Amino acid sequence: MTRPDARFVMIINHYAKPVTAGGGTRHAELFSRLKGWRHVIVAADFDHASKQRFLVDDASFIQVRASAYQANDHRRVMNWLTYSLRALLTALRGPRPDVVYASSPHILAPVAGWLSARIRRTAFVLEVRDLWPQSIVDTRHLRTGSLTHRLLTALERWLYRRADRIVIVTAAWRSYFQDLGIETEKLEWVSNSAEPADFDVRPDLAPLRERCETRGRLLVYAGAHGPANGLDMLLDAATAIPEHTFLLIGDGMEKVRLKDRVHRESIDNVRFLDPMSKQELAGVLGSADIGIHVLADAPVFQLGVSPNKLYDYMAAGLPVVTNCMGEPHDVVVESGAGVAVAPGELASGISKLVGLDDDSLWTLGQRGRRYIQENRSRTVMSARLQRVLDETVAVRQVASAPVPRLAETLRER
Repeated sequence: MTRPDARFVMIINHYAKPVTAGGGTRHAELFSRLKGWRHVIVAADFDHASKQRFLVDDASFIQVRASAYQANDHRRVMNWLTYSLRALLTALRGPRPDVVYASSPHILAPVAGWLSARIRRTAFVLEVRDLWPQSIVDTRHLRTGSLTHRLLTALERWLYRRADRIVIVTAAWRSYFQDLGIETEKLEWVSNSAEPADFDVRPDLAPLRERCETRGRLLVYAGAHGPANGLDMLLDAATAIPEHTFLLIGDGMEKVRLKDRVHRESIDNVRFLDPMSKQELAGVLGSADIGIHVLADAPVFQLGVSPNKLYDYMAAGLPVVTNCMGEPHDVVVESGAGVAVAPGELASGISKLVGLDDDSLWTLGQRGRRYIQENRSRTVMSARLQRVLDETVAVRQVASAPVPRLAETLRER
């Protein structure tokens, strides 16, 4: 139980979810492990993946109304605006936090975080989970040099300079911030992560092989079905390896189109399941044979990514294949947990794994699980977050302490 004198952090995260739901549970898991801190997460009531409203039954969450949308048009921008405005109003009510912790991907949530911290005269920590607006440029939703791009880039740099600390999810981004003139002392790496103990197979849940028709190895992809996820490459791989089953779990803007392609091209070894809560997914993920981490071949991903789904597969003891260069490639190679290939070589990487025997696959999976426990667990990363918050408050207290007058100093001597 949190002590009544604990420090208080308010998290502004548009897409946050509790551990009982599917999706972005990063903050619910990390902040619940802190010592001497209590937290509240301000999240939207509209789910980006399903495009449905949902309610959270969790005392550590406050949901605010965000307008609905169905596509990447002006209505999605209104969704960002309505969330950010109502998150700001929420942050200005109630007890004053010691820290306002605001997270991207979109940049308007951190604006609301900075403004609330400024008004309430408290510390502001900015978490960057997506290099925004660079990511929407590289996924071709924004043109470089356009007025909107120039305004968003200026706002991005303005926020970086005003944050007390900046949390990044991949250490590879340090050079990006250095190129913008941000001092490295302000940056702290708190990777996405997974807790292996949470991913033990649960005997009370139906395994994945009982939830879909399966032949050969069962290869699972669990995550968003969006343009950035490169799932056409996964379908290409399934076409090239018809003797094994590919299961896609989740939702997103591309799911209907992907299902239409599977039907149109008669790709009969691909299955789809609806999103699951994080707790249910963690309990069944280990019943698959191989985990697939795939991303579109976009320049922004070459700067670095910190993929939740890759860490989830490894925590569940699955051997993995990734087609993403940078940190995912390095983690898979360093851990010895599977195969890392170039973006366009997903099928060849999968072929290497499905040809292994059960014992070899088990050995790869255990290497990955051990690596996550030692290097990327929620416990390890929450300790890093703890240090960020403790240091931020300590520095701010020193900076705001009154300076003794000269006469008082002389009298003390």
